[in-house]
Amino acid sequence: MELGAWAAVQVGLAQHQPCLVGSTDKTRAAVAVILGPTPAGLQLLFIERAQHPDDPWSGHIAFPGGRIEASDPSPRTAAERETLEEVGLDLSGAEYWGRLDDLTGYMLPVVVSGFVYRLEKPTTLVLSQEVESAFWIGAQRLRDPSKQTQYRMRRRGAEQAFPALDLLGPNRPLLWGITFRLVRQLVAWMEPSRV
Repeated sequence: MELGAWAAVQVGLAQHQPCLVGSTDKTRAAVAVILGPTPAGLQLLFIERAQHPDDPWSGHIAFPGGRIEASDPSPRTAAERETLEEVGLDLSGAEYWGRLDDLTGYMLPVVVSGFVYRLEKPTTLVLSQEVESAFWIGAQRLRDPSKQTQYRMRRRGAEQAFPALDLLGPNRPLLWGITFRLVRQLVAWMEPSRV
């Protein structure tokens, strides 16, 4: 079942013409969406960002990645550089599956590009100080209706709710925001009739 879901993602990406955000004054960032073999099968790598007062995504669930620097030849190389820096994973030997649609932040002026990879062999991660933890999640949990919830936050005096997934259980961060929206692109290929 899991392999079939990820195979559908691979086919979807191969046929996908990503919607890209052109020239903008917004901050640009890139992330690596990484599938890897685990004892439970092929799963997706997530990180929990370390708490830091200057990081607007402090403590959030994310994919490895970060700001695109002027020295980066492309958004994809920025995602690969940031992944090496954050989790010690060299993606140069990984199978590249394709690019997701660029996403613009709802609250912060940022554009995020996502690039999907598959690892052939299990790997050991070496976490930087920017990363609190790393974990793998399978397709089944990403599609499990019982994991759907809402992330609530106060903004400008009003409470706002955003769609989210509870992947880690009570008193743990929720998957929401741009990372959630990137995951929805993957799930759309797994279950095109449900999205």
